[in-house]
Amino acid sequence: MSDYADFINENNAKFFWQPMENPQNAVKKRPDVIAKGEGCWIWDINGHKTFDAVAGLWSSNLGHSNQRIRNAIVEQLDTLPFYNSFRGNTNNKAVELSVELTKLMQPDDVQSVVFCNGGSDAVETALKLARQYWKLQNQGDRTKFISLKQGYHGTHFGGASVNGNINFRRMYEPLLPGCFHVETPWLYRNAFGLDDPIELGKQCAVMLEREIIFQGPDTIAAFIAEPVQGAGGVIVPPENYWPLVREICDKYGILLIADEVITGFGRAGEMFGTRLWNVKADLWCLAKGISAGYLPLGATAVGRKVFDVFMNDTSGRGSIGHGYTYSGHPVAAAAALETFKVMADENIVGNVKTVGAHFNKRLQEFKKYDCVGDVRGIGLMVALELVEDKAKKTTLSKSNNLLSRLARNAYERGLTVRTSGANMILSPPLIATMTDIDYIVDTLHAAFAEIA
Repeated sequence: MSDYADFINENNAKFFWQPMENPQNAVKKRPDVIAKGEGCWIWDINGHKTFDAVAGLWSSNLGHSNQRIRNAIVEQLDTLPFYNSFRGNTNNKAVELSVELTKLMQPDDVQSVVFCNGGSDAVETALKLARQYWKLQNQGDRTKFISLKQGYHGTHFGGASVNGNINFRRMYEPLLPGCFHVETPWLYRNAFGLDDPIELGKQCAVMLEREIIFQGPDTIAAFIAEPVQGAGGVIVPPENYWPLVREICDKYGILLIADEVITGFGRAGEMFGTRLWNVKADLWCLAKGISAGYLPLGATAVGRKVFDVFMNDTSGRGSIGHGYTYSGHPVAAAAALETFKVMADENIVGNVKTVGAHFNKRLQEFKKYDCVGDVRGIGLMVALELVEDKAKKTTLSKSNNLLSRLARNAYERGLTVRTSGANMILSPPLIATMTDIDYIVDTLHAAFAEIA
């Protein structure tokens, strides 16, 4: 091991307080230091090679070290590394990206985009725009947000407030007032004991409508949800759920915000998750895949209905008091523009449909293990939910380290996976091949055979 590797390993987590981590645990267990990436593979600083079945974190959709994106970044660095977009300034790459993104989302009736630095920013932007939208129409009482239990919408105060997982809320309460949560359409663990997905979709839609009526429709700004819940355990809703949600939002004049930070740009087998059910939202939160993870970038896409209210405002209140120093960063925009081109040239969404079907089919094999309660997913986002008692669906206790042992065994065999709660989440790069999928599945089988 080199002196540099010794230095990094020695100081790993001592001074870098890592996301979602207790610093005591980080120093104690020494997180893996990833030092190199190429294609779907990564190497830690000790030279250990693993297949990245996490895609960075849902984001390295085109793999690591894509030469075309690298060249676009370098070219932009040589031309204009940065300039702000405030007070009458902009840059050509941000303008180009706004044109290409709205063109890409033309079928969704998107009219404009607000750029930011990532998914949490995109959610925050959407929540603020939703409130301002109603104030511009003199409906200032519409301030409340409804979201789903198990949902994840980032780490800002607004996003944490609409999050449906107490782990991201408890230590920061009190949060934003006026945020309410309804049952998520989770077939494996639903509150109604339903086995029929269509009935579950109807029941969860009914619960949403009841909450709207209880709160008062004229007090609600928006309903926000992920088309497919990611961090909550890859919860794929019944096919009737999102169309019913759109109907309910239209019935009561409520904005629909689609958090597409994960599902956007092909992850679920369509360019955007809402297209899985032919539903148009009013605002879309985008990040991760927008630049294939090469540089931090996010965007809030604004539907025509929302944009027109701002555009036609005569009160002088249509200016947004919101933005970031790096909104529309030219280098990040250049990376995103080349990402779009690579996706089109290599038919990435088509690959996800084909390879994703094979992935989901092969992962059904894991239902044979006593510790696997459910296997669910769509496209290239899948979760294995582990249980202590399969018949009773008893979830893993916090003291049960089975999941972490499985993940570590897989890592030692050459496969990086993600654990979240009782779930093992798999989200390989969208360039993954059939051979890659078989490698993931076969390596996991070996880990389960030894550990489980």
